[in-house]
Amino acid sequence: MIAILKKGASDQSVSHLVSWIHKKGLDTHISRGKEETIIGLVGDTSRIDPFLLESMDIVDQVKRVSEPFKKANRKFHPEDTAVDCGHGVKIGAGHFQVIAGPCSVEGENLIRIARRVKKAGATMLRGGAFKPRTSPYAYQGMGAEGLDLLREAADELDMPIVTEIMDPRDVQLFLDKHIEVMQIGARNAQNFPLLKEVGKTQTPVLLKRGMSGTLDELLMAAEYIMSEGNENVILCERGIRTFETRTRNTFDLNAVPVLHHLSHLPVVADPSHATGYTRYVEPMALAATAAGADGLEIEVHDNPSKAWSDGAQALTPDQFDDTMRRIRAIREVICQQTVQE
Repeated sequence: MIAILKKGASDQSVSHLVSWIHKKGLDTHISRGKEETIIGLVGDTSRIDPFLLESMDIVDQVKRVSEPFKKANRKFHPEDTAVDCGHGVKIGAGHFQVIAGPCSVEGENLIRIARRVKKAGATMLRGGAFKPRTSPYAYQGMGAEGLDLLREAADELDMPIVTEIMDPRDVQLFLDKHIEVMQIGARNAQNFPLLKEVGKTQTPVLLKRGMSGTLDELLMAAEYIMSEGNENVILCERGIRTFETRTRNTFDLNAVPVLHHLSHLPVVADPSHATGYTRYVEPMALAATAAGADGLEIEVHDNPSKAWSDGAQALTPDQFDDTMRRIRAIREVICQQTVQE
């Protein structure tokens, strides 16, 4: 349930209304936009008489929200959210960012790759220090040492880090290393203890869609994080598992406009994991940009044939340079169209 307030409602009257709702045993989510203020009622709304609520002086109208995700819902928060990732980098609400770097942190080549992607126009550095692998015998990542290498490269280049966290017990380690964005991978999209634990921080979270997850399940995973108090969530479409075998996954570009319709949260697309092959990464990155994604996450490696993981889907720095040039061209067209509208 949401209460749309009348224009000019005073802070004092809003505070009184919120207090009244809390006494009924519900939580509230206040969204102050340019045109209107909305109070979202979270909890057992059967305790509230909607006709009584709508009769109050400062309430313009009351609407019921049927979707189970409340805090992530655009009805609760009509205006797009911009998530501040540090280093002056924001994503969402018109801010477009490219996250680039190797799949795995491997060593000294990280700084070389980081310098190249920064020069090409990437604004955030990705790299896996902890790697979820299907086989227990595959490379599992450098762990804390990998976080140190990411921190060193990011500090030199003044870029936020995006790196995957897999274990609730590692949250404090990520906080101690000042990791700007904690990534929840597809395999952990419904690891509810992990979602709750990162939700207790204020560190931005890039939340990937599960391998066979629906969009509602992705939004409910975001709700787990937000319900703990962390509203700095970035949604990520990275492809889903279907019957198709010609690509690693099926890139569901429908997700970009659908998520924008349902939620105020930023939406990022990952064409690297979606396609699994270098030759397909650029065209799908361009398609996601044209579809309205707020950002892209792209894997880049200086020697993909020798990468410790997922080399088959990594762009070389030279290929990334060319891809970024085309991304900028599409963004210019989109921005011009937005201004005209």
